[in-house]
Amino acid sequence: MKTIIDNNIILDVYQNREPFVQFSSQVLRLAETKQIKGYITANSITDIHYVLRRSLKDKQKLYTAIDILLRLVDIIDVTAKDIRKAFHPEVSDFEDELICVCAERAKIDYIITRNTKDFTNSPVPAITPEDFLTKFFKHL
Repeated sequence: MKTIIDNNIILDVYQNREPFVQFSSQVLRLAETKQIKGYITANSITDIHYVLRRSLKDKQKLYTAIDILLRLVDIIDVTAKDIRKAFHPEVSDFEDELICVCAERAKIDYIITRNTKDFTNSPVPAITPEDFLTKFFKHL
Protein backbone atom coordinates (compact mmCIF):
# COMPACT_ATOMS: atom_id res chain seq x y z
CA MET A 1 0.00 0.00 0.00
CA LYS A 2 1.36 3.40 -1.03
CA THR A 3 1.05 6.20 1.51
CA ILE A 4 2.15 9.78 1.83
CA ILE A 5 3.14 10.43 5.42
CA ASP A 6 2.34 14.05 6.23
CA ASN A 7 4.89 16.26 7.97
CA ASN A 8 2.91 16.34 11.20
CA ILE A 9 3.27 12.56 11.58
CA ILE A 10 7.02 12.67 11.09
CA LEU A 11 7.40 15.62 13.45
CA ASP A 12 5.26 13.85 16.07
CA VAL A 13 7.92 11.16 16.20
CA TYR A 14 11.05 13.30 15.99
CA GLN A 15 9.74 15.83 18.51
CA ASN A 16 8.12 13.21 20.75
CA ARG A 17 4.76 15.02 20.62
CA GLU A 18 2.32 13.58 23.12
CA PRO A 19 -0.25 12.12 22.77
CA PHE A 20 0.38 11.62 19.05
CA VAL A 21 3.80 9.96 19.06
CA GLN A 22 2.47 6.45 19.77
CA PHE A 23 0.38 6.07 16.61
CA SER A 24 2.68 8.17 14.45
CA SER A 25 5.71 6.07 15.37
CA GLN A 26 3.78 2.91 14.50
CA VAL A 27 3.14 4.32 11.02
CA LEU A 28 6.85 5.02 10.52
CA ARG A 29 7.65 1.54 11.81
CA LEU A 30 5.36 0.10 9.11
CA ALA A 31 7.35 2.00 6.50
CA GLU A 32 10.62 0.84 8.04
CA THR A 33 9.53 -2.82 7.93
CA LYS A 34 8.17 -2.41 4.38
CA GLN A 35 4.61 -3.26 5.42
CA ILE A 36 3.61 -0.02 3.72
CA LYS A 37 5.38 2.08 1.13
CA GLY A 38 5.95 5.47 2.72
CA TYR A 39 6.48 8.64 0.72
CA ILE A 40 6.93 12.33 1.38
CA THR A 41 6.96 15.10 -1.20
CA ALA A 42 10.23 16.78 -2.12
CA ASN A 43 9.15 20.06 -0.55
CA SER A 44 8.30 18.29 2.71
CA ILE A 45 11.91 17.39 3.40
CA THR A 46 12.92 21.05 3.47
CA ASP A 47 10.02 21.89 5.80
CA ILE A 48 10.91 19.01 8.14
CA HIS A 49 14.57 20.02 8.07
CA TYR A 50 13.66 23.61 8.96
CA VAL A 51 11.50 22.62 11.94
CA LEU A 52 13.96 20.05 13.26
CA ARG A 53 16.90 22.42 12.88
CA ARG A 54 15.16 24.85 15.19
CA SER A 55 14.13 22.23 17.75
CA LEU A 56 17.17 19.93 17.79
CA LYS A 57 19.80 22.70 17.78
CA ASP A 58 22.49 20.11 17.12
CA LYS A 59 23.82 19.65 13.59
CA GLN A 60 24.76 15.98 14.04
CA LYS A 61 21.36 15.07 15.56
CA LEU A 62 19.67 16.89 12.69
CA TYR A 63 21.76 15.06 10.09
CA THR A 64 21.05 11.71 11.76
CA ALA A 65 17.30 12.40 11.95
CA ILE A 66 17.05 13.35 8.27
CA ASP A 67 19.30 10.46 7.23
CA ILE A 68 17.04 7.98 9.05
CA LEU A 69 13.94 9.55 7.52
CA LEU A 70 15.39 9.25 4.02
CA ARG A 71 15.91 5.53 4.63
CA LEU A 72 12.30 5.08 5.75
CA VAL A 73 10.52 6.90 2.94
CA ASP A 74 10.86 7.63 -0.74
CA ILE A 75 10.59 11.11 -2.17
CA ILE A 76 7.90 12.15 -4.66
CA ASP A 77 9.22 14.89 -6.89
CA VAL A 78 7.29 18.13 -7.18
CA THR A 79 7.01 19.38 -10.73
CA ALA A 80 6.15 22.78 -12.12
CA LYS A 81 2.90 21.27 -13.37
CA ASP A 82 2.08 20.09 -9.82
CA ILE A 83 2.68 23.57 -8.45
CA ARG A 84 0.50 25.21 -11.10
CA LYS A 85 -2.29 22.70 -10.49
CA ALA A 86 -2.16 23.17 -6.70
CA PHE A 87 -1.94 26.95 -6.73
CA HIS A 88 -5.33 28.59 -7.18
CA PRO A 89 -7.47 31.13 -5.28
CA GLU A 90 -9.80 28.56 -3.70
CA VAL A 91 -6.93 26.85 -1.87
CA SER A 92 -6.65 27.66 1.82
CA ASP A 93 -3.49 25.59 2.40
CA PHE A 94 -1.13 25.49 -0.58
CA GLU A 95 1.23 22.97 1.03
CA ASP A 96 -1.58 20.46 1.64
CA GLU A 97 -3.01 21.03 -1.84
CA LEU A 98 0.41 20.30 -3.31
CA ILE A 99 0.49 17.03 -1.36
CA CYS A 100 -2.92 16.14 -2.83
CA VAL A 101 -1.77 16.84 -6.37
CA CYS A 102 1.42 14.83 -5.94
CA ALA A 103 -0.48 11.99 -4.24
CA GLU A 104 -2.89 11.73 -7.15
CA ARG A 105 -0.10 11.76 -9.73
CA ALA A 106 1.90 9.12 -7.84
CA LYS A 107 -1.19 6.91 -7.43
CA ILE A 108 -0.98 7.01 -3.64
CA ASP A 109 -3.60 4.99 -1.75
CA TYR A 110 -3.77 7.10 1.43
CA ILE A 111 -2.46 10.33 2.90
CA ILE A 112 -1.71 9.69 6.57
CA THR A 113 -2.17 12.92 8.51
CA ARG A 114 -3.60 14.29 11.72
CA ASN A 115 -5.13 17.15 9.72
CA THR A 116 -7.72 15.20 7.74
CA LYS A 117 -9.97 18.27 7.57
CA ASP A 118 -7.36 19.93 5.36
CA PHE A 119 -7.74 17.12 2.82
CA THR A 120 -11.54 16.87 2.52
CA ASN A 121 -11.47 17.67 -1.21
CA SER A 122 -8.48 15.46 -1.94
CA PRO A 123 -8.81 12.84 -4.68
CA VAL A 124 -6.71 10.61 -2.40
CA PRO A 125 -8.34 9.76 0.93
CA ALA A 126 -6.75 11.18 4.07
CA ILE A 127 -6.74 9.17 7.27
CA THR A 128 -5.38 9.65 10.77
CA PRO A 129 -2.62 7.35 11.99
CA GLU A 130 -4.95 5.81 14.57
CA ASP A 131 -7.68 5.11 12.00
CA PHE A 132 -5.15 3.78 9.50
CA LEU A 133 -3.72 1.36 12.04
CA THR A 134 -7.19 0.25 13.17
CA LYS A 135 -8.39 -0.26 9.61
CA PHE A 136 -5.38 -2.10 8.19
CA PHE A 137 -3.15 -3.25 11.05
CA LYS A 138 -5.40 -4.30 13.94
CA HIS A 139 -2.77 -6.79 15.10
CA LEU A 140 -0.35 -4.04 16.18
